[in-house]
Amino acid sequence: MNTKLIAKNPTAYHNYNIKETLEAGIVLSGTEIKSIRNGKINLKDSYAVIKDGECFVYGMHIGPYEHGNIFNKDPLRTRKLLLNKRQIFKLFGLIKQQGYSLIPISVYFKGSFVKLELGVGTGKKLYDKRQDIAKKDAEMKIRRAMLDKNN
Repeated sequence: MNTKLIAKNPTAYHNYNIKETLEAGIVLSGTEIKSIRNGKINLKDSYAVIKDGECFVYGMHIGPYEHGNIFNKDPLRTRKLLLNKRQIFKLFGLIKQQGYSLIPISVYFKGSFVKLELGVGTGKKLYDKRQDIAKKDAEMKIRRAMLDKNN
């Protein structure tokens, strides 16, 4: 099935060590779908929580649709994620026992449905972030040196 990326969380891999990912559907209204098709979605400060046996995403901003008038919903409202019970129990166990967090990584269309890629991971410490930045800088310098050597 064809997928089309809509939005990525720019800080997900920078702030978290992502151990595994899974795909979840999102409960949305009609005007929210139209806004997403226009690219008006932001995942920067979003996070997911399991409450009462259901999974919800908080802080995901979907801009109001211009022609939506009274049908527009609150841009920052809580949205339910569609997961089966086995996935929810697995995530609940990871979060409670091992201190993992649920982080939305990206939103994309899979066919005509909007899907959310949810990452399970632990928060990085400051020194881990510095090591990652240093590693990326070193790789970039090596790549530049190889390009200069070839030219």
